[in-house]
Amino acid sequence: MPPLRVGLTATIIARWTEAAVSGDEPHPLVEEQAALRRVATLIAGGTPPNEVFAAVTEQVGRVLPVDFAIMARYEGDGALTVLAASGTPVGSGSRWTLGGNNVSTLVFETGLPARIDDYPESSSGAVGAAGSERGIRSSIATPVSVEGRLWGAMIVGSVVESQLPADTEERLVQFTELLATAIANTESRAGLGRLAEEQAALRRVATLVARGTPPEAVFAAVVDEVGHLLPVQSSSMCRYEPDESLTFIATWGVVKHPFEAGSRYMLGGNNLGTIVYTTGRPARIDCYADTSSGPLGIHIREAGIRSSVATPINVEGRLWGLIAAASFQEPLPGDTEARLAGFTELVATAIANAESRAGLARLVEEQAALRRIATLVARGVAPEQVFAAVADEVVRLLPVDFAHMERYESDDTFTVLAVAGSTIERFPAGSRLRIGGWNLATVVLETGRPARIDNYADSSSGPLGAVAREAGICSAVGAPITVEGNLWGLIVVGSTLEPSLTGDIEARLGSFTELVATAIANAESRAALTASRARIIAASDESRRRIERDLHDGAQQRLVHGVIVLRLALRALSNADANAEELVAEALRHTEQANAELRELAHGILPGALRRGGLRAGVEALVSRVSLPVSVDMSVERLPASVEATAYFVISEALTNVVKHAQAARAEVTARVEDGELRIEIWDDGVGGARGDHTTGLGGLEDRVSALEGRLAVESPSGEGTRVCAQLPAATLPAG
Repeated sequence: MPPLRVGLTATIIARWTEAAVSGDEPHPLVEEQAALRRVATLIAGGTPPNEVFAAVTEQVGRVLPVDFAIMARYEGDGALTVLAASGTPVGSGSRWTLGGNNVSTLVFETGLPARIDDYPESSSGAVGAAGSERGIRSSIATPVSVEGRLWGAMIVGSVVESQLPADTEERLVQFTELLATAIANTESRAGLGRLAEEQAALRRVATLVARGTPPEAVFAAVVDEVGHLLPVQSSSMCRYEPDESLTFIATWGVVKHPFEAGSRYMLGGNNLGTIVYTTGRPARIDCYADTSSGPLGIHIREAGIRSSVATPINVEGRLWGLIAAASFQEPLPGDTEARLAGFTELVATAIANAESRAGLARLVEEQAALRRIATLVARGVAPEQVFAAVADEVVRLLPVDFAHMERYESDDTFTVLAVAGSTIERFPAGSRLRIGGWNLATVVLETGRPARIDNYADSSSGPLGAVAREAGICSAVGAPITVEGNLWGLIVVGSTLEPSLTGDIEARLGSFTELVATAIANAESRAALTASRARIIAASDESRRRIERDLHDGAQQRLVHGVIVLRLALRALSNADANAEELVAEALRHTEQANAELRELAHGILPGALRRGGLRAGVEALVSRVSLPVSVDMSVERLPASVEATAYFVISEALTNVVKHAQAARAEVTARVEDGELRIEIWDDGVGGARGDHTTGLGGLEDRVSALEGRLAVESPSGEGTRVCAQLPAATLPAG
């Protein structure tokens, strides 16, 4: 602790020295010296300030030619408080508003001693009026300055004499210097004690933080420590929410309602919650009743709070909340913001630690949930099971009480595929609702991006919005499910309790939608592969049956007929019948026709020109038999047999459709090898309108092309002809 100071001034020492040298001690000086010694002794003994103030006013009133003495302190709100008085009925604790012409106001404004000798005529203001009422004729005030700042004033006066002696100010200054020493010593002791208390409070909170105490317990301890440490009647801790509101999470003091934990207010107006949110800096309001506004300000005024200070809580660079302290009586000291700052730093550390632990635990849980879903997807489990598992995992993992999996349909509706949580009755699996209005399904469909709606009951519309309101949904978030670039559906999560979900819900849903999209894509690929295999098998079976039918009904019958006729011819020759030559000729005709039909049938399987000369020769042979002009532009060499065969059948089927259905006047066939791909295009100037689905021959070509990992596209706008494009990998292999 700093050494106590006893301010015996140079003037006092000089007077004592002068008296000692002369040996002549005037009676007033002896009394004054004795009075000053008595006061100095009290100060050196650490006497409480109020006793020192009372002793000084008593000694001043006794040794100086005055009728009264007052010791007063200047307040931060422009007022004067009486701390001690002698010779006047003014009581300790009396409070006066400064202003006008009076010695108290003059000292406050100038920081210098002041005198008024014609008090009734020249004084004014509240203090001047009170002095005039008490008959004061002359008054003097000297400033009490503590460590360079104006702290208060010593005021003396006379109700008898119209003018106090000229040396009164000088003699009074000696007492004010002793007062300044007493006050400085007291503040030093108080500051040291306060620092010790503050450090002890901070250590207690820091210990809780270091032990990993849950944040709620740390928050409660902080507001309790603040309330007991500072000269306040209420303290609180608040958290800023994403919807620009403020939630009270811990409170202490004589008034909790309407600020108990859980209370929530929208920001806006002039109040500390809004000021700190807007500026990110500490703030204070000393006249709340006169200046505050907004929802929070109204309740603060109603609670009777006069002065309040708040400091921001910043967690890892972001504004998280605030700590506030309030007084119902006087403005809070000027160092309140700085003293609160020590607690906000500890709170920020506690929050960061808790968030780190919670984030790690959440990440572990989330990864475990994703692994369970990924395992189901990898095993090829039916999509319906994956959807149900995702809904269950999402409800268990996220701060929501329901989850839906929904698929968009082609008729502007969506189907609920899976549901978990509180809305099962309103949205059962298999239910179907129409899209439209303002709701998540419609917003996600229109934007293709995640969306959220808070205050669902007030803002949603459309058929889905009506059902959501009936289900009591407060807040919901939707994330799109995109499968191979196409919007397939969405995952919806929400709450029937909280008006706003946490801000990270969209990002956390993204991991689940990716797995769902993979499951759907896998299922669709398996289904497409199964269907393609079935079509290929069916096409092979049909081709075999066609060959069998063509052989049986055509070439085989002719060959059988030829054999029978040859036997008849043989019999006729042995009998020397005249018709033997005709029978041989007839058998020859049937044999030749059978040979032609076999040749034609072989062309339908794989033409000899294709096998011998490659794609160019095969297409030229094919075009030679087509009944309309076809131009051929091919710059290809020999390709693998499978590629040539597939390309040939694409061209053959496309030209067959042109002849049968297109009503075209001409057609074009082009083929190029570019960037390792064989690109084929067949165009005609016909009526268009051709379908490329699996109910037509063109659709059947897609299976052949897909078998080689190629692509097929059909463009056939009505009245504008048809364009069939195929792309096949053209590996450099020996010709087959």
